[in-house]
Amino acid sequence: MRICRFLAEGKVQFGSFEGNRVVSIASPFDGTGKAGLEYDLSSAELLAPVKPGKILCIGLNYRDHAEECGYEIPKTPVVFMKPSTAVIGPEEDIIYPSMSGRVDYEAELAIVIGRRCHAVNEDEAASCILGYTCANDVSARDLQPHDGQWIIAKGFDTFLPLGPCIVDDFDPAHGHIECRLNGEVKQSSDIKHLIFPPAFLVSYLSSVMTLEPGDVIITGTPGGISGMKRGDIVEVEIEGLGVLRNHVV
Repeated sequence: MRICRFLAEGKVQFGSFEGNRVVSIASPFDGTGKAGLEYDLSSAELLAPVKPGKILCIGLNYRDHAEECGYEIPKTPVVFMKPSTAVIGPEEDIIYPSMSGRVDYEAELAIVIGRRCHAVNEDEAASCILGYTCANDVSARDLQPHDGQWIIAKGFDTFLPLGPCIVDDFDPAHGHIECRLNGEVKQSSDIKHLIFPPAFLVSYLSSVMTLEPGDVIITGTPGGISGMKRGDIVEVEIEGLGVLRNHVV
């Protein structure tokens, strides 16, 4: 199923894509909502497919990205967090903050947690995952080294586009991942090159904190990062998950 979240008739609903239509479904997280209502996509506004309680982010999870940033290859996951206020959906605007002089794209695979879990092993992790979607871990690169922490550089409003949908039967073992800036390919890799794969990340993070339905884990970006400008169009595409498209303003 391709699970989306959309606004229609003044109501935010969950739905499933069926051709050029979207059919409402009950919330995959708590079962609320009315199922079976049909809308043309032209009359529905796509939102971020999930409104996460917490967003856990993995840094330096592709060897080529760690090398281009001058970091050693991590032996354990490098973890930071983004606020929920950073989340936007497809076609929404990324706002370039005035206090930064370089804002980068980072194409990433996002894991969406489907059920509450704590201290699960890797074999159990798959049953805790609702599905996967595309993410853009937008980063104010010039602010990143200032204090040794990444929350300021990565925590601005609009700095986490997600979407367009959650795919619940996606195989995270492989899949081409690409970022395009104004149509030009800037990042091109495969998620099979992740140093720490999704099942390991869910197990590892759940050993530290309880993961709740709707929580999101973004898994790191491959090499090829660079800056964006106001007026740019940035697209993240992962094979099997669709295209996440946003404007920089």
